[in-house]
Amino acid sequence: MSFDNLFRQFHQCKVLVIGDVMLDVYWWGGVERISPEAPVPIVSLQRKEVRPGGAANVAINAVALGAEVYMIGIVGNDPEGQQLIACLEQQGLNTWGMMRSAERCTTSKTRIISRNQQMLRLDHEQIHDLSSQEKQVLLDKVDHILQHMRPDVVIFEDYDKGLLSPDVIRQVIDSCKRLQIPICVDPKKKNFWAYEGVTVFKPNLKEVKEGLHLDDCPVDQQHLMHMHGLLQNRLHHEYSLITLSEKGVFCSNGQQHWLIPSHLRNIADVSGAGDTVIATAALVWATTHNPRLMAEMANIAGGLVCEQVGVVPVDPQRLQTECEQLLGGISFFT
Repeated sequence: MSFDNLFRQFHQCKVLVIGDVMLDVYWWGGVERISPEAPVPIVSLQRKEVRPGGAANVAINAVALGAEVYMIGIVGNDPEGQQLIACLEQQGLNTWGMMRSAERCTTSKTRIISRNQQMLRLDHEQIHDLSSQEKQVLLDKVDHILQHMRPDVVIFEDYDKGLLSPDVIRQVIDSCKRLQIPICVDPKKKNFWAYEGVTVFKPNLKEVKEGLHLDDCPVDQQHLMHMHGLLQNRLHHEYSLITLSEKGVFCSNGQQHWLIPSHLRNIADVSGAGDTVIATAALVWATTHNPRLMAEMANIAGGLVCEQVGVVPVDPQRLQTECEQLLGGISFFT
């Protein structure tokens, strides 16, 4: 196999994304003076843009790489929810699994940007758990997609916004295991320890330290191996894929370990990089079951999207080119 063949295989891959969807709103403008009312800049708004965010951005990244994607999430009965679902459908996602609720608003994040710098972010959200009836609807939708669409991989994208709870997580994991479908997880704090027995567990370093109650410690292979061991003792998962911000990524299953440095970038915005990492990792794992290749490609993909302002999906052509340039000397394909 070659990278060209691998990227072609992505087009045969089916992905189910379950998680907290959001609408990312961008107001772009210019600053020419300070307000006379308070010591704050006055932004003259020039254009508005909306993009799918959160778990929806994970789904968009998987679509960008060529996969067929099914999205399960929840929005409010509001214009923002309609707008988000329309954005997903325009990108070619199957939104049959999307739920609408009169009991919550659509999570939205509004960013004010001037000269490619984020000046302010406004969050509008309601993060209570789903009702018992909504949980059952979600589980029925998951079961239908697992049984009839047979995805090659399932991604949990947890932003602590209420869609995912320990009982829902457990039932979905059990269903996936019965069907031998791999599970990749991007966790957050509230449900950090709920993802027992998954295939790939992808926290960032801050989340790992918080979950394990660790103080500052060196970011080296020895300490990262220790962190993985502590995680695996409780979660019994197969692989840890820990993102290390500017230091790269660490991947381990307890026997094999890879500390992969980041590549030199002109960083514009780190928003959404974790979404790109988990989407790329899931597709590479589903098509190759090669943990090092998964970590290497996810590391490159996450870095690429940091070169652009705002939450954007990875460019598959740029990703393939960089993989060929940076990883061509490593024997991944036999």
